[in-house]
Amino acid sequence: MRTKSDNPTPGAAAAATAATASSDLDSFDPVLLLLRFLPYSFLRPPRTRLRLPSSVVLPSPMTVFSLLLLTYFAVVSGLVYDVIVEPPGIGSTQDPATGTVRPIVFLPGRVNGQYIIEGLSSGFMFVLGGFGLIFMDLAVDRHRARSTRLSFAMFGISAVVIAYLMTMLFIRIKIPGYLW
Repeated sequence: MRTKSDNPTPGAAAAATAATASSDLDSFDPVLLLLRFLPYSFLRPPRTRLRLPSSVVLPSPMTVFSLLLLTYFAVVSGLVYDVIVEPPGIGSTQDPATGTVRPIVFLPGRVNGQYIIEGLSSGFMFVLGGFGLIFMDLAVDRHRARSTRLSFAMFGISAVVIAYLMTMLFIRIKIPGYLW
């Protein structure tokens, strides 16, 4: 056991940490050192304490989650692409044997193009897989009843498996012969 004189004091520990930090700064590239400290030699950041006005109330965590999920759905569905390019909702093809026109949902053979329904269905599958992961996380909670945890786990696993299988099906429709 150390004696009282052998134990480092808080001031000595801080001095040793500062010496180590200053020796780390000496080993930097001189240009980086100039870029790091030169602006702060004549510019001083203001000391501000930003506070929200009392009339502004922070949204609930579920509201923030819902907005983020909606944004995620819009991004993975290709909403920006749909707004810029304005593709049709669904396509159509003529059956060579009978001559009838059949609707098609997926634009086959073009990876960089999509119909609106194709993007929305793919985005829904991605969101379904995300919900499956969330439900599997909720199934781990020990404070829930066993039947509830089992239901969460079953739904979560089912959602992830369905989302994966459907996404792979979409890819195989989109790109024939992919991963075969």
